[in-house]
Amino acid sequence: MIRRVGIISKPRKDDVRAVVPGLLDWLRARQLEVCYDQETAECISAGGAAVPREEVFERADMVILLGGDGTLLAASRIMGDSAVPILPVNIGGLGFLTSVTLDELYPILEQVLAGEHRISERVMLEAEVLRGKEVFGRYRALNDAVLNKAALARIIDLELHIEGGYVCSYKADGLIVSTPTGSTAYSLAAGGPIVYPIVDAFIITPICPHSLTNRPLVIPDRMPIEIDFHAGDETVYLTIDGQVGIELREGDRIRIKKAPTMLRLIRPMRKTYFQILRNKLKWGGR
Repeated sequence: MIRRVGIISKPRKDDVRAVVPGLLDWLRARQLEVCYDQETAECISAGGAAVPREEVFERADMVILLGGDGTLLAASRIMGDSAVPILPVNIGGLGFLTSVTLDELYPILEQVLAGEHRISERVMLEAEVLRGKEVFGRYRALNDAVLNKAALARIIDLELHIEGGYVCSYKADGLIVSTPTGSTAYSLAAGGPIVYPIVDAFIITPICPHSLTNRPLVIPDRMPIEIDFHAGDETVYLTIDGQVGIELREGDRIRIKKAPTMLRLIRPMRKTYFQILRNKLKWGGR
């Protein structure tokens, strides 16, 4: 049962400012407790009532996210082990992940309170940077983890291992390891396949490989992935969801596995994934 609702918003957005006061009134009229992050508080001049974003997930039975896909990606990385469902409302650009429109907000909230909504569970990945024998950093991603170079002049030598066994070597501009949710992001632009979001898989896609035989690879997400690289004097980065960049050193190893937590998205009852593909990506159009 939903008793406490959290709100997370995109920073400094006029549309958020127009939505939040009415949304708060609607929720409170139904005797629901509400908490919200600093970005939401700034839209209603109530900064003192805000809590850290991480705490929103701890306090709420459901989180309403007002923003675009970038806001959802950022929120997914700080939710910890929370299994709280998220209602992603698009106040942004493309809105592929945040596919709920403002017009659909209140009807879907009515469905949620009546227990008539559906949940789409999404796999997340966890990437570790191993420096020597120590874990230098650990990062969680909803879309993808990408190894790429800062300069344009040279390619990277990459070596891929799956379940401890050598798979192949790449000469490429980089390598993308994507979840099914992220298959329609950078991986798709690099020639990777569209994978249905609930498939238990990772997609490994080389970026501009120096060989026509290097094709995207789809593997079960239970298989751990390890990547070694050699770039000479070039700077190489590990990029998480296109939002966090970690500068790597020669000799670092990247280890990627399925994260222990699933992201739970509240979805409209009658809107299918293929409808979103057609509407947002013009998939299947001429």
